Amino acid sequence: MGSVAMQSWSAQPLLLRHLSAVSSFHSLHSGPLFLLESAQGRKQRRLPPSINCKMFVPGFGSQSPEAKAASTLHNYFTYLAVQIVLAQLEDYNPEAYKELREFVDRTPLNDGDKFCATLMRESPRQKGLAMRILEVRSTYASEDFEWDNVKKLAIKYGTEANTNLMREFLRETSSME
Repeated sequence: MGSVAMQSWSAQPLLLRHLSAVSSFHSLHSGPLFLLESAQGRKQRRLPPSINCKMFVPGFGSQSPEAKAASTLHNYFTYLAVQIVLAQLEDYNPEAYKELREFVDRTPLNDGDKFCATLMRESPRQKGLAMRILEVRSTYASEDFEWDNVKKLAIKYGTEANTNLMREFLRETSSME
């Protein structure tokens, strides 16, 4: 299949509704079954096993879910850096601590880059604090943050939550207690 034809298609997982269909599918195939869906919404055929497809995730526009997560983490690292700098200032420079604390209280921290840019323009001392926050943010993300642990925990929490929700649903819908 040519690359031009693939551009108008999106891969979506096929939902198998019957247990017999699931077991017969798994005995014949090693991977998930995908259907191609054309721009007109017609379902076509299963992708060959040689094509490595990811699930289509609607609602992110041009940004992938991973890019959205990375952006969220980037802003979270700014928040963490601000907390670290505040803790450092509290002990050795109470005046700078007070100024930064007041700035944090009146300035939203949901966009880390905007927060730091605004802080840089406050005063010469605030510019120095903003530079310190940028340094701490970068160092924390590259040296201290446990990336592998995040993946393990995210999978663990998701699996545990799914299991608990399914267990609760089964208890609610069955006569057994």
